[in-house]
Amino acid sequence: MIKLIITLKGIQVEEAVRKLSKFIGNRDFYRMVLMIAVPIMIQNGITNFVSLLDNIMIGQVGTEQMSGVAIVNQLIFVYNLCIFGGVSGAGIFTAQYFGQGNHEGVRQTMRFKLWMVMIITTLTAALFLCSGTVLISGYLKGDGSAESIAATLMYGKQYLKIMLVGLPAFALVQIYSSTLRECGQTMLPMKAGIAAVAVNLLFNYILIYGKLGAPALGVSGAAIATVLSRYVEMLITIVGVHRKSHGEKAAYAFVAGLYRTIKVPRELALRIIKKGSPLLFNETLWAAGMAMLTQCYSVRGLNVVAGLNVSNTINNVFNIVFIALGDSVAIIVGQLLGAGKMKEARDTDNKMIAFSVVCCTCVAAVMFFMAPFFPRLYKINDEARLLARYFIMVTAFFMPQNAFLHATYFTLRSGGKTIITFLFDSVFIWCVSVVIAFVLSRYTALPVIAVYAMVQLGDIIKCVIGFILVKKGVWLQNIVA
Repeated sequence: MIKLIITLKGIQVEEAVRKLSKFIGNRDFYRMVLMIAVPIMIQNGITNFVSLLDNIMIGQVGTEQMSGVAIVNQLIFVYNLCIFGGVSGAGIFTAQYFGQGNHEGVRQTMRFKLWMVMIITTLTAALFLCSGTVLISGYLKGDGSAESIAATLMYGKQYLKIMLVGLPAFALVQIYSSTLRECGQTMLPMKAGIAAVAVNLLFNYILIYGKLGAPALGVSGAAIATVLSRYVEMLITIVGVHRKSHGEKAAYAFVAGLYRTIKVPRELALRIIKKGSPLLFNETLWAAGMAMLTQCYSVRGLNVVAGLNVSNTINNVFNIVFIALGDSVAIIVGQLLGAGKMKEARDTDNKMIAFSVVCCTCVAAVMFFMAPFFPRLYKINDEARLLARYFIMVTAFFMPQNAFLHATYFTLRSGGKTIITFLFDSVFIWCVSVVIAFVLSRYTALPVIAVYAMVQLGDIIKCVIGFILVKKGVWLQNIVA
């Protein structure tokens, strides 16, 4: 009897180990993932670190200045996500073409990206030029003196006008950087990002505070520094790619002859539009939804806007982990799908999702306990500082959930399931998240922190849906065969 019990327990242990092994890779697996993810983390970290420094430096000038910049950055965030969505649809094809060794296919997807970013940038610039004041004013409906509101609007308009100059540079960088990532080439974008940081920091110091004989331009100086850094990043990326693009064995052979024509085969364009349009609409609506969430929170006053700005900036620095690991899912799994390795794709995906959640749990713990420290970097009032602290803590608590969501989202996207991801992301934020925030912020006396937490908690529904869809394997398909 005892032997039977021991045997049964042994079988149970073996079964548990077998099931657990599905989610744990070997040393080579993690080395492969980190070789893709770490450069993306560094590049995104650099970008977000620049935003953090911008915030801190502007936050030393005044609360109205920081709030004005925060509102504009929220609007530009919508544009950024439109660009990401515009290139991501083609990016699905890029990863799979590269997995096949089809350089011409990669070039054609880059040309499609070029057309997309040109259209998006032109429309965005026209919208901001014509309606910038109205858009900024939408965030100034909460408590606050007339003088503070007027000053915040003025600084926001100053910042927006200059930031528009940097949109083309940002768009071109995304074409090249996204393609390089999808082809497993992540080092050059990282190096370009580091150079951009150096430029931004230097000119922030000079132009915001009026150092080395330059005038103290405050908000305008921060905008000029950011624009300069974006053009430096653009030049380094483009020149670096094309200088090493000749020959089949060249590091960037897939961009050789890129501009011999800018035409995209009609059939391919239609396929990308079919698969990519949901992604574009998804990113646009999701970003607009995030902007609407911020607007919902802002009805509780300008201190909430300032606190959210601090929190979002800090959150973005920590979020690079699950964002980079999610991007890695799209790259690695997408290439396996393109090569027809379906079993390996599923196995790899399971391990990458688990790895992302574990990593982000550790990051979240650090973020949670350091939350009281970060708001002290800003010269803002005590109420805004306290709100920022609690916003950061709530975000840290839900980071493992967000890591799982991001990984499952990119799993579905890697297999071309863009309609599902559209419903999964944008439809959800407008039908659930925005509704929760709108109702609770306007029609209840709940503290804004509680409202913020309830919105985050609502995402548990997406976790369940994402788990079911990934487990069913609806994403296991080669879309370029």
